[in-house]
Amino acid sequence: MHYTLHLTANCNMRCRYCYVQQNPLVMTTAVARSAIDMAALQKKPCGIVFFGGEPLLCRDLIYETVDYAEHIAATQDTKFYFKITTNGLLLDSDFLRFADTHNIFIALSHDGVKEAHDKNRVLPDGRGTFDLLSPKIDMLLEKRPYSPVLMTIDPSVIKRYADSVAYLYDRGFRYLICSLNYAGPWNEGTMRELRSQYLKLARFYRTHTLREEKFYLSPFEVKLASHIRGGDTCAERCELGRRQISVGPDGRLFPCVQFVGDDALCIGNVANGIDESRRDRLYHINEAERDTCASCSIRKRCNHHCACLNRQVTGSLTEVAPSLCAHERILLPIADSLGEDLYRRKNEMFLQKQYNDMFPLLSLLDDRL
Repeated sequence: MHYTLHLTANCNMRCRYCYVQQNPLVMTTAVARSAIDMAALQKKPCGIVFFGGEPLLCRDLIYETVDYAEHIAATQDTKFYFKITTNGLLLDSDFLRFADTHNIFIALSHDGVKEAHDKNRVLPDGRGTFDLLSPKIDMLLEKRPYSPVLMTIDPSVIKRYADSVAYLYDRGFRYLICSLNYAGPWNEGTMRELRSQYLKLARFYRTHTLREEKFYLSPFEVKLASHIRGGDTCAERCELGRRQISVGPDGRLFPCVQFVGDDALCIGNVANGIDESRRDRLYHINEAERDTCASCSIRKRCNHHCACLNRQVTGSLTEVAPSLCAHERILLPIADSLGEDLYRRKNEMFLQKQYNDMFPLLSLLDDRL
């Protein structure tokens, strides 16, 4: 189980596609501690994710929460793992030292080349943040070379998708998580361009894999795995509150970070715990097969069960976003063709990455030798 502590919805950046509600509330230490106490009751390892807005605006709260969680872990039969997703503007050597000491996993939000990044990730006065983040990237990767970068692909910058991946790869990132802004104004033209960009990215993937370079590039990795492992990859889909709970700044619980603040989707609070009847109801609504998808040949490899994404675009948990459907139909044939080519070549890097479950661990050990 992971608990996302939604520290604050205020931010030092104004991302034009941000779904976070602008909320003046900031999580208190009491709420954060109650969330840790609730998580500890599981008696199992638990991830604690610091999220915002921009969580580094609440740096002292992060420090206090980590210290408290480590105290609980030392006195009870549990263990916590920490992660933060940051836009990077407030990242500095002090926080990196703290992250090293307490093993906090850091993910950076960045959209690639200057033209793409500065289009949508701007300061309140409208200035882009690309130049401000350049030294932050150097600092982060020097200390944490395995840090992932999270890209959001908006139709306004779709022509720079492949260029942006190549830029971030050249900057040193080897874990690139690319997600579409499905709620953006997609149309036939931008979807055609998206297909063109995925063909370029397939060539990028093939080139670097044939060079035996180690990297992770979503969404190709997920779709390749869905072909190789079939239905097993369904376990990775959205399960709406089963594996992750989001804690709002006021202590209320939600099945997804995108739902924080929505009364209709609240499933409890840190004082009284999870309302299992509400969680189960939402889970079963989400798990039911969509009528529009029942006869689709790719439904078991598709992300149409993501209730959070669907609601963001269509306003409904179960009405599939048209942009998602179009995206999946574009990507899957390209990913399959890429996988077939690399398999036919018996490329060792591809075979190890996709067929050897021990590859991540063996790769890490190899890097440290």
